[in-house]
Amino acid sequence: MELALFGFACLLFLSFIGFPLSFSTLFVGFIGFAYTRDWNWEGAMTMLGQQVMETGANYGLSVIPLFILMGSFIHRSNISEDLFRAAYAFIGYRKGGLAQATVLACAGFSAVSGSSLATAATMTQVAMPHMRKYGYADSLSAGVVAAGGTLGIMIPPSVPLIIYGLVAEEDIGKLFIAGTIPGLLLVLLFLAAVRVSVWRKPSLGQPGKKLERAERFAAYGRVWPVLALFILVLGGIYIGAFTPTEASGIGAFGAALFAFVKGHVRSLPVLLDILIDSVKTSAILFAVIFGALVFANFVNLSGLPYDLLDMVEAMNMGPLGVVLFVCLICIVLGMIFEAVGLLLLIVPVFLPTLQLMGVDMIWFGIVMVVVVEMGLITPPIGMNAFTVRAVMPDIKLGDIFKGVTAFVIADVVALVLIIAFPVIAVGLVTLLR
Repeated sequence: MELALFGFACLLFLSFIGFPLSFSTLFVGFIGFAYTRDWNWEGAMTMLGQQVMETGANYGLSVIPLFILMGSFIHRSNISEDLFRAAYAFIGYRKGGLAQATVLACAGFSAVSGSSLATAATMTQVAMPHMRKYGYADSLSAGVVAAGGTLGIMIPPSVPLIIYGLVAEEDIGKLFIAGTIPGLLLVLLFLAAVRVSVWRKPSLGQPGKKLERAERFAAYGRVWPVLALFILVLGGIYIGAFTPTEASGIGAFGAALFAFVKGHVRSLPVLLDILIDSVKTSAILFAVIFGALVFANFVNLSGLPYDLLDMVEAMNMGPLGVVLFVCLICIVLGMIFEAVGLLLLIVPVFLPTLQLMGVDMIWFGIVMVVVVEMGLITPPIGMNAFTVRAVMPDIKLGDIFKGVTAFVIADVVALVLIIAFPVIAVGLVTLLR
């Protein structure tokens, strides 16, 4: 165990001094693997090559670049503006309504983009000017955008759920189904958090202008294509019409068609720009995956999973105790690492122990994603908070973290409910079997 803990310490040190997570995990994992084999560099190189080769050739991983491509086309189509306008027409005229409209728009955009940081950055540009126009406090405005962006890692199609499914060898389609109700629960809790915030302090968010009926229906009409795409992709998975991999291809094609019809992608340079952005994002994710899997090989070889199992048995923690222990670790590390990297670091370590204890790995995957979601808005790092600050540099970071407090509480409530009532996460999966 000491060797693995030393490896984690080295990993944290490299991350703190600015090394990318992909290189840090690859370097520490490679050196650690060679050390456990009596400095067998040839064996370490063989392991590295085999890991990259086998992972890169994994057909299931093709869903990642395809869903990223779908999100890139949707992003370029400026659908975020239409989603916010529709949400504003629905609820924006109420007290705190613009913030609630932002939550709904974030949920809609994240449902087709699958990216938390992209959702936060995009909705900051779209929603913040409107909320400032109506005198919303920066703390609530920035907080709701940062928190709303985290919905992107729960509402399918979710890249973290895909990563978890591949690492835990669980059905990605079932994970998508399992994430639907918790995703909707989080949306409702975020709406409630806004409502409670403006109830306690009405000056945080004043009502917006109520649109005429014709304007409202026009706003609703502009978002039907993306809703149809979302229903097609997820509905096809739910009823078994096609696999998640096939769904990602259909979604990417549908998003490209939608972007072309709207007139935002009708030139070769724009198309190439979208493709290049998708390739860059996919390459970064795959680099993180390769590095984390090499590091996981080192951790497994060090015997840490077996030592953890012995420790759990000695302490009589039980399955729930282990899950809570993992959640605590993830909350702490989530302040430092981004979602995908954290999943790739933690899941392989605790996976054997949890499986031997009979924990439902679909349910555990949803629990993990909720915990990781909390880390994206929890100080001192909170990557979504820094994303909002990068887009709107005149907002104080302290105001952003002050604004996300209510949403962190909402995440905690969701986590408690999902742990206390597992049917929230696995009920729909059981029903559709």
